[in-house]
Amino acid sequence: MINITLPDGSVREYQEGVTGIEIAASISEGLARNVLAVKVNGQVWDLTRPITENASIQLLTWNDDEGKATYWHSSAHLMAEALEALYPGVKLGIGPAIENGFYYDIDLGEGKSLSQEEFPAIEQKMLELARQKSDYVRKPVSKADAIAYFTEKNDPYKLDLLERLEDGTITFYTQGNFTDLCRGPHIPNTGFIKAAKLMNVAGAYWRGDEKSKQLTRVYAITFPKQKELTEYLERLEEAKRRDHRKLGKEMELFAFSEKVGMGLPLWLPKGTLLRERLEQFMRKAQMKAGYQPVVTPHIGSKELYVTSGHYEKYGADSFQPIKTPNENEEFLLKPMNCPHHCEIYKTRPRSYKELPVRLAEFGTVYRYEQSGELHGLTRVRGFTQDDAHIFCRPDQVKEEFTKVIDLVLYVFKALGFDNYTAQISLRDPENKAKYIGSDELWEKAEREIIEAAAEKGLSTVTELGEAAFYGPKLDFMVRDALGRKWQLGTIQVDYNLPERFELEYIGADNEKHRPVMIHRAPFGSLERFVAVLIEHCGGNFPLWLSPDQVAILPISEKYHDYAHQVNEQLAEQDIRGYIDTRDEKIGRKIRDAEVSKVPYMIIVGEKEQENEIVSVRKHGLGDMGTLRVDAFVDNFKAVLAEMLS
Repeated sequence: MINITLPDGSVREYQEGVTGIEIAASISEGLARNVLAVKVNGQVWDLTRPITENASIQLLTWNDDEGKATYWHSSAHLMAEALEALYPGVKLGIGPAIENGFYYDIDLGEGKSLSQEEFPAIEQKMLELARQKSDYVRKPVSKADAIAYFTEKNDPYKLDLLERLEDGTITFYTQGNFTDLCRGPHIPNTGFIKAAKLMNVAGAYWRGDEKSKQLTRVYAITFPKQKELTEYLERLEEAKRRDHRKLGKEMELFAFSEKVGMGLPLWLPKGTLLRERLEQFMRKAQMKAGYQPVVTPHIGSKELYVTSGHYEKYGADSFQPIKTPNENEEFLLKPMNCPHHCEIYKTRPRSYKELPVRLAEFGTVYRYEQSGELHGLTRVRGFTQDDAHIFCRPDQVKEEFTKVIDLVLYVFKALGFDNYTAQISLRDPENKAKYIGSDELWEKAEREIIEAAAEKGLSTVTELGEAAFYGPKLDFMVRDALGRKWQLGTIQVDYNLPERFELEYIGADNEKHRPVMIHRAPFGSLERFVAVLIEHCGGNFPLWLSPDQVAILPISEKYHDYAHQVNEQLAEQDIRGYIDTRDEKIGRKIRDAEVSKVPYMIIVGEKEQENEIVSVRKHGLGDMGTLRVDAFVDNFKAVLAEMLS
């Protein structure tokens, strides 16, 4: 008998060799019908794979991210089977699950392509195969047998994959008439797949190498119910309406110019004001928390980044060095602010009594991104980080870390992000060569992050291999109004840069000690943060952040003077707005203000002027009646205070 520990901590005893589906059936019939895979000691397995020793397990359903990933990877195999049936001789690359759905890279043959007109036939074939309820069957195979199989099938991409695999680690999965090289895991059978939609096709180089052949990447998504597919497609349509590139243009926030350069945003006046308010909001919070502002150059000596380790890790893929008339002198566009802040810390001797030292900067950095990866404000080549670095004693790390968590949560509350998870990003234990620093320091830093997150009661997930090269981190994964996941805000513990830059402080024992460095950026990149915020709120920014908080709409030219009088009263109370003096009917002015997503519309005409009142409309809600200007100001400030409390 073996002991199986469930997520709630309870322990059940089963016969050795029990499977995930048998455990699910022993708990409830409903769970057995819905379970997709089982997580055994941190690894996701097929439900039919025997468990032969004591283990901690989690039964995964559609409600679990890893359950969805298993479902979508299995769907990729189903799509590949459909493609082989419809396009004889097609060659297959890889077919992983992605955040929403999956893709498969295929080679249709020289000169052949796939058009969207062919999507319905492929979807129909997928559902026809799914209804056969074919089991996904796992089979270990020798490398020689695997090579023989794919040689006979004439599948060069699978043979290329096999070259990198060791004998004894290779498995095939078969469903129906389709067999693929795959680690798994998979759902029990194809019958779980009830709705399918091909989304897009794109070109993709084999293994991401531009020197290799370009394949056709087919993107698709599947669901256990047709209703869920319908809802997903409706969300996609809403996402198009909220696209930050579309709204950014309509609201005159930012633009791009080919002459300026790809991936280099131009902030227009309204966007600049929005950005500056975000900066002011953060500066105020930082000053209150004891941060000191600093400013560093946009370039730095190549040697600076060699010392920090950034050049070794990223130099080949960054902007190339800037040469000066001195042939021995090279500079780089600043890819990171942290090396500069290390040098600021070193400008004078430090005592343990003055630690922590908290240095903050809205620093613009530059990183080369391939043109195909650029996307609006979310992926750019020049961006500004709300960067800060805390230099503290080892005994201060956890306290400082928890204070930064508080700051991040304050930002999220003020901007309406209330659905988030904290991702604890740790080193990949199987590939330590990717990282700098000793095992001892890494283990200490990882332990402190885990303890701080637990003490703050955060909902967390742990991801191996997602740490920065110099230290582990806590990344905040935010779900927007459409349920999409974004990484916003990061906190990182770093024992390595202080070592590389030989940072010191004099301790209470009058000896030299090494400080610990905490990197933090609650916004992350201002550009990316603004993009996510636009799409999250559909351009309806929180009142305190909105470029124009009020639009004053006079019914006719006769009431322009009163409109200016009202505007002056509001401006004295720091309420931002504009007067629409166009020769248009009031209905048109209201519609235009609604389209521009101005939070409040103040209408002034004969009645308002005579009684020294204003008629108020709220964006999306309509008429709010008439008020004296001072009463409107009081209501406005009450709403504002609640948002920023």
